[in-house]
Amino acid sequence: MNIKFWRFFFGFLVLSSALVWLFVFLAPDDKFHLVACSVGQGDAILAYYKDNQVLIDGGPGNRVLDCLSRHMPFWDRKIEMVVLTHPEADHFGGLIEVFKRYNVEAFLVSPLESSSQGYQLLKEEVGSRGVRVIEPDRGKNIGVGLMHFVILYPSHQFLAENSSLDTTSRNNQNVSVLGARTTNRGLNEFSINLILSFGEFDALLTGDIVPSASGEVEDAFKSVLMLIKDGRVEYLKVPHHGSKNGLTQDLLELVRPKIAVISVGKNSYGHPSPEILKMLKDTGASVFQTKEMGDVEVVSDGLGWRIR
Repeated sequence: MNIKFWRFFFGFLVLSSALVWLFVFLAPDDKFHLVACSVGQGDAILAYYKDNQVLIDGGPGNRVLDCLSRHMPFWDRKIEMVVLTHPEADHFGGLIEVFKRYNVEAFLVSPLESSSQGYQLLKEEVGSRGVRVIEPDRGKNIGVGLMHFVILYPSHQFLAENSSLDTTSRNNQNVSVLGARTTNRGLNEFSINLILSFGEFDALLTGDIVPSASGEVEDAFKSVLMLIKDGRVEYLKVPHHGSKNGLTQDLLELVRPKIAVISVGKNSYGHPSPEILKMLKDTGASVFQTKEMGDVEVVSDGLGWRIR
């Protein structure tokens, strides 16, 4: 009787100790992490500090789930905010399963419609879960823990002037209805651009912004210069997978990034463009590509930073 009891007791202690050490090793540290996930030819960026996570885009398929598993504790099934920069498959494809498997509190997304079947599935999934939908507007501030986001583009005015409400949405009182607006312009022109700040570390996240919209992004960036140390960003997410129809010389010279990250996979488009790579090199930015490195992770304490 006593032998069985002590065996059980010591077994319980061993199991308890193992669980404690497992928690210690897997629990988030006290640093900010910005991860460009390796998802192939698409975008997915995970920003997190302790138990607060923000996912910007979800890539073309479900490889984003592997990235989340690598960087989030297995017991954490909540994502504080998901951002969809624009409704194209290489940015929203993986979000369908993300919404199914995680409790997402808020969804920052433009009201633009996409006719693809995948986007209709995403809309149904978001709608069925009662997720709070946030519509972008220039200058809007969003805080998630100690992470701070400022939306640079697009503005409500740009959306209103370059898209129209569809017939089923004109009488809807909710201005943030997914797919409420249609446009004849390219969806890349509406890509959400935002500044992500943690302490003195600043990142410019650009989606697939095109040169025709870069002027507005530049103007918006100038309006928040006083909030950014030295008037330059540490981190630039290079637009549109390094396409020559993405980053402009003017925007690059304005933001002067120390790190330039290109989310790209095997493709037939010639991404990243040699011209873009030369532009980045000439400005002195350190360039990292997900197709070469896998996940590109930057770690910061709010003052300094390093590549992991």
